[in-house]
Amino acid sequence: MKVTQISVFMENKNGRLAEITKLLASKNISLRAVTIADTADFGILRLIVKEPDRTRDVLLEAGFTARETDVLAVAMEDKPGALADVMELFEKNNVNIEYLYSILAGKGDKADIVFRVEDLERGQILLKQNGYDRPLDL
Repeated sequence: MKVTQISVFMENKNGRLAEITKLLASKNISLRAVTIADTADFGILRLIVKEPDRTRDVLLEAGFTARETDVLAVAMEDKPGALADVMELFEKNNVNIEYLYSILAGKGDKADIVFRVEDLERGQILLKQNGYDRPLDL
């Protein structure tokens, strides 16, 4: 399932992440997935939320640099080997994975994973053809 991810660019300094999460909480924005990549000088905070356009606008109005990117959110069985099966599907079909991270809470016996792939449309078609098309409750 294609979903919109918000990427926030921020200085790598004490309190910056707390400032962003406090801002989002004050606007009643709930995080469904979150990951951060950092270097010595800056970080990229990646978020999945129910209202990505509003979230981006809140961040921009507060002076943060934020942008939207489409990613794939995949519901799979919560069992050993489930992620390996999806990875093998992408590998066999030459879909390059740029990064991935998990959604904060799966539902029941499902584990939800976010994938950023080079060819989003091809990845989405492959997932649907192979039964990975359960809608997520973001």
